Amino acid sequence: VQLVESGGGLVQAGGSLRLSCAASGRTFSIYAMGWFRQAPGKEREFAAAISWSGGRIVYANSVKGRFTISRDNAKNTVYLQMNSLAPEGTAVYYCAARGGVVTTQPDEYDYWGQGTQVTVSS
Repeated sequence: VQLVESGGGLVQAGGSLRLSCAASGRTFSIYAMGWFRQAPGKEREFAAAISWSGGRIVYANSVKGRFTISRDNAKNTVYLQMNSLAPEGTAVYYCAARGGVVTTQPDEYDYWGQGTQVTVSS
């Protein structure tokens, strides 16, 4: 599975961005998908994940109520709508796929994209 993120950029605090992750290769619909982020000098951290059917969704407490993860299996794409962004949200955002149930642990994901930079100015 190849994953390509897009939609990052520079946004002011309080603004919104929608990230997309397009998948190609093996059947996208069988994979659980996750979004992670990594700020400079910090470890990669979980943001959100969605099951293959969309029936199970998990958010990190830090983004709950502000971020929404969704997927369109017909388009082989997963999305992350980010609202009320804060400067602490500045990071490289990665999408990831795994052939199993939803998990928040990055080392349990099998495939990763290259990441897209999100910068939130104060």
